[in-house]
Amino acid sequence: MNNTDGRSGTDTVFHYHVAAGHITGTYQGGTIQTGHLVGRVTGVDTIELLYHCLTTEGELLSGWSRGRVNRDHAGRTTLAFVLGWLFGACGEGESSYIELTSET
Repeated sequence: MNNTDGRSGTDTVFHYHVAAGHITGTYQGGTIQTGHLVGRVTGVDTIELLYHCLTTEGELLSGWSRGRVNRDHAGRTTLAFVLGWLFGACGEGESSYIELTSET
Protein backbone atom coordinates (compact mmCIF):
# COMPACT_ATOMS: atom_id res chain seq x y z
CA MET A 1 0.00 0.00 0.00
CA ASN A 2 2.84 2.39 0.86
CA ASN A 3 6.63 2.19 1.00
CA THR A 4 8.72 5.34 1.51
CA ASP A 5 12.45 4.90 0.81
CA GLY A 6 11.94 1.21 -0.01
CA ARG A 7 12.20 -0.88 -3.18
CA SER A 8 9.05 -2.99 -3.01
CA GLY A 9 5.86 -1.71 -4.58
CA THR A 10 2.30 -2.65 -5.45
CA ASP A 11 3.62 -5.40 -7.78
CA THR A 12 5.67 -7.03 -4.99
CA VAL A 13 4.07 -10.05 -3.30
CA PHE A 14 5.23 -11.28 0.11
CA HIS A 15 4.69 -14.79 1.47
CA TYR A 16 5.04 -15.04 5.26
CA HIS A 17 5.21 -18.15 7.43
CA VAL A 18 4.85 -17.83 11.20
CA ALA A 19 5.46 -20.74 13.60
CA ALA A 20 6.29 -20.69 17.31
CA GLY A 21 7.08 -16.98 17.22
CA HIS A 22 9.52 -17.28 14.30
CA ILE A 23 8.86 -15.62 10.93
CA THR A 24 10.29 -16.60 7.54
CA GLY A 25 9.29 -15.47 4.11
CA THR A 26 9.99 -14.70 0.50
CA TYR A 27 9.06 -11.82 -1.77
CA GLN A 28 9.32 -10.86 -5.43
CA GLY A 29 7.73 -8.76 -8.11
CA GLY A 30 8.05 -5.23 -9.42
CA THR A 31 11.69 -4.20 -9.01
CA ILE A 32 12.41 -7.16 -6.67
CA GLN A 33 13.77 -10.20 -8.50
CA THR A 34 13.99 -12.26 -5.31
CA GLY A 35 13.96 -11.55 -1.60
CA HIS A 36 13.99 -13.36 1.74
CA LEU A 37 13.14 -12.37 5.28
CA VAL A 38 13.56 -13.76 8.77
CA GLY A 39 12.19 -12.38 11.99
CA ARG A 40 10.41 -12.89 15.25
CA VAL A 41 7.23 -12.00 17.02
CA THR A 42 8.05 -9.44 19.72
CA GLY A 43 4.62 -8.82 21.24
CA VAL A 44 0.91 -9.48 20.86
CA ASP A 45 0.78 -7.41 17.66
CA THR A 46 4.44 -6.54 16.95
CA ILE A 47 7.19 -8.13 14.88
CA GLU A 48 10.74 -7.38 13.76
CA LEU A 49 12.39 -8.55 10.56
CA LEU A 50 15.70 -8.66 8.73
CA TYR A 51 15.46 -8.88 4.95
CA HIS A 52 17.63 -9.03 1.86
CA CYS A 53 16.92 -8.95 -1.84
CA LEU A 54 18.30 -8.80 -5.34
CA THR A 55 16.60 -6.21 -7.56
CA THR A 56 15.93 -6.42 -11.29
CA GLU A 57 18.73 -3.84 -11.69
CA GLY A 58 21.22 -6.15 -9.96
CA GLU A 59 21.30 -4.30 -6.64
CA LEU A 60 21.99 -6.41 -3.55
CA LEU A 61 20.20 -4.86 -0.56
CA SER A 62 19.55 -5.70 3.09
CA GLY A 63 17.68 -3.99 5.85
CA TRP A 64 15.59 -4.18 9.02
CA SER A 65 12.01 -3.39 9.95
CA ARG A 66 9.85 -3.24 13.06
CA GLY A 67 6.13 -3.42 12.65
CA ARG A 68 2.63 -3.77 13.92
CA VAL A 69 0.18 -6.44 12.76
CA ASN A 70 -3.52 -5.53 12.63
CA ARG A 71 -6.80 -6.32 10.83
CA ASP A 72 -8.76 -3.96 8.59
CA HIS A 73 -12.56 -3.59 8.48
CA ALA A 74 -12.79 -6.51 6.01
CA GLY A 75 -10.77 -8.83 8.28
CA ARG A 76 -7.61 -8.75 6.13
CA THR A 77 -4.22 -8.73 7.87
CA THR A 78 -2.37 -5.42 7.66
CA LEU A 79 1.28 -4.67 8.43
CA ALA A 80 2.74 -1.23 9.21
CA PHE A 81 6.54 -0.95 9.48
CA VAL A 82 9.34 1.47 10.14
CA LEU A 83 12.39 0.36 8.14
CA GLY A 84 16.02 1.08 7.53
CA TRP A 85 18.79 -0.10 5.26
CA LEU A 86 21.85 -2.04 6.43
CA PHE A 87 23.57 -2.62 3.06
CA GLY A 88 23.23 -1.32 -0.51
CA ALA A 89 21.06 1.72 0.23
CA CYS A 90 20.75 4.48 2.81
CA GLY A 91 17.91 5.98 4.76
CA GLU A 92 14.87 5.00 6.74
CA GLY A 93 11.18 5.04 5.95
CA GLU A 94 7.79 3.52 6.52
CA SER A 95 5.85 0.84 4.71
CA SER A 96 2.40 -0.67 4.93
CA TYR A 97 0.98 -3.83 3.43
CA ILE A 98 -2.37 -5.57 3.19
CA GLU A 99 -3.26 -9.25 2.84
CA LEU A 100 -4.27 -10.34 -0.65
CA THR A 101 -7.49 -12.31 -0.82
CA SER A 102 -9.53 -13.58 -3.74
CA GLU A 103 -11.60 -10.34 -3.45
CA THR A 104 -8.56 -7.99 -3.64
